[in-house]
Amino acid sequence: MTDDLNQWQKLAAKELKDRPLDALTRTTLEGIAIKPLYTAKDTLDLPHMGALPGFEPYTRGVKATMYAGRPWTIRQYAGFSTAEASNAFYRKALDAGQQGVSVAFDLATHRGYDSDHPRVTGDVGKAGVAIDSVEDMKILFDGIPLDRVSVSMTMNGAVIPILASFIVAGEEQGVLRAALSGTIQNDILKEFMVRNTYIYPPEPSMRLVGDIIEYTASDMPKFNSISISGYHMQEAGANLVQELGFTLADGREYVRSAIARGMDVDAFAPRLSFFFAIGMNFFMEAAKLRAARIIWHRVMSEFGAQMPQSLMLRTHCQTSGVSLQEQDPYNNVVRTAYEALAAVLGGTQSLHTNALDEAMALPTEFAARIARNTQLILQEETGVTDVVDPLAGSYYVESLTASLVDQAWALMQEVEELGGMTKAVASGMPKLQIEDSAARRQAAIDRAETVIVGVNKYKLNSQDPIDILDIDNVAVRDGQIARLQKLRANRDEVASTQALAEMTRRAKEGGNVLEAAVEAARARATVGEMSMALEEVFGRHSAKTQTLKGVYGAAYANDSDFAALKDELATYSQTRGRVPHMLVVKMGQDGHDRGAKVIASAFGDLGFQVDVGPLFQTPEEAARDAIAAGVDLVGISSQAAGHKTLAPLLVNALRAAGADHILVICGGVIPSQDYQFLYDAGVKAIFGPGTHIPDAARDILHLLQRPRN
Repeated sequence: MTDDLNQWQKLAAKELKDRPLDALTRTTLEGIAIKPLYTAKDTLDLPHMGALPGFEPYTRGVKATMYAGRPWTIRQYAGFSTAEASNAFYRKALDAGQQGVSVAFDLATHRGYDSDHPRVTGDVGKAGVAIDSVEDMKILFDGIPLDRVSVSMTMNGAVIPILASFIVAGEEQGVLRAALSGTIQNDILKEFMVRNTYIYPPEPSMRLVGDIIEYTASDMPKFNSISISGYHMQEAGANLVQELGFTLADGREYVRSAIARGMDVDAFAPRLSFFFAIGMNFFMEAAKLRAARIIWHRVMSEFGAQMPQSLMLRTHCQTSGVSLQEQDPYNNVVRTAYEALAAVLGGTQSLHTNALDEAMALPTEFAARIARNTQLILQEETGVTDVVDPLAGSYYVESLTASLVDQAWALMQEVEELGGMTKAVASGMPKLQIEDSAARRQAAIDRAETVIVGVNKYKLNSQDPIDILDIDNVAVRDGQIARLQKLRANRDEVASTQALAEMTRRAKEGGNVLEAAVEAARARATVGEMSMALEEVFGRHSAKTQTLKGVYGAAYANDSDFAALKDELATYSQTRGRVPHMLVVKMGQDGHDRGAKVIASAFGDLGFQVDVGPLFQTPEEAARDAIAAGVDLVGISSQAAGHKTLAPLLVNALRAAGADHILVICGGVIPSQDYQFLYDAGVKAIFGPGTHIPDAARDILHLLQRPRN
């Protein structure tokens, strides 16, 4: 082996001529050095080697036969404005080969607001289905046999009323809760780190997680009580070590919490599941799932779990939304196919594939069909299901698996030193680490060190528009309000009030809150009312806003163009007697703040004075903050399709207050078809997905220099 390796090095050096062999070694965002060649020497003495599929530590899969015995479950995560529209999509997809339903809720529902609440004007039906009560839930699953079709629900904030409404909808369909199968995400720790669709503070939120684990362990043996999610961490900018380490640390915390309630680990652990993102780092993503199974086996062994099902990590995966691009969007079909293959080679139990147009809006039926067929082709045409774990024994993949195990475990130990994940989240450590990673990755893209085809290399000179789905938010909200009014007029008000009071009592004095919520749902209490019944005791959480300094700018330390832009900003500041002052806002219930934080960090490093407003503002609140701070411009960060409602309201609020000298700009997931509407509403500049941040900063500086009308 040594002689062969020496000969390879000589041959490689000859082929490279003037370049050193070390030039072929690269370091990933995770800090892992990737060599150009791996040999048997790299896999010597790796502790995970040797075990067969279905055997501990489950590196090669949780089933002995894996896909050769049964392929992974094809799921499509979807929610379209109304329960009726979503139901039609689910039924058509099931008829076309989809094997389970995965529900996307709108942001008003996530945050525990009914559709008639004044804070959710721009959110109802825009990024998922609006669910206000059992009546909506019954329509959502009309004609879908809940005793045969498993249902996955991505819900964390309003998890109690949503799960209660699902249980009652099943019962009224004739399906007892013991026969219901599927998963509720119920992963609140992740919300405080990245996604921000929380309602209550961390401690009472953790109590509600425990109530659900307890209730489902007793009454819903086929239902997974929690899906511990790394997906949203990667979408927020986490590298793969962070996604792996923080996700499994969350899982460890949930297990610890359930055991502290007196539950036996083997009574609930078999119903825990995980959810990971699958991005474009092909082999590392496959290795990540293998590493996750090794680490989870280690964690559960430490808790004394005895049943094999308690020691196995089962996971759902979704191809990355962040890797999708608005520019040259048909490339997204290719990206999704590669990501889907990586998830399958990593051994996922179920999979959702994103549609090509999801960088701009909810998927059209055409795009969703291509995404679903991507999985059907993988299962039926490629032969990938013929062999159990075909990557096993790969020198590179096995070495990469070991590296991920070691680095993720070290990160988990950092969390333990802080007192566990609940305390780590309260300290802000995971959130800041993820935001640091996001800023570094964005700088690498902007500098074209990380190539994105069609965005920073191989760009099209012009791009043909594609059809996208446009939701009439006003019509959806009007329909939901009418249904709420009818429900409240026809229900037994005394029974509903009493059931809500019992939820409040249990929140205050003890007892399983989900059990009480099921009774409230039967009495036709709404999602918002049930959430408020708990809020009376727990309060509503408000996060502190922190921004990074120096991370984005450090990547441009020796860049002459970046330095020239900083000089131009300095000259502007000297001329005007102040640096340009920007307020970055997130309005509505959209908690995805990766873009806002990266922009704030990058613009601050360039020389702007940047304030970041609190999450979940109304346009009127954002306008008041902008005026009070005396800013030159307000930057709206939008990712959940509320821009057509919220941006004009902000412009009008500033104008009504006599502050129309404050410029309004928009950035984020905004389809080009919406640009003219926003310009006509008074927005001065729009920066869509894939925007080069220094170019955007220069455009904004020039905008500020123009004479004002």
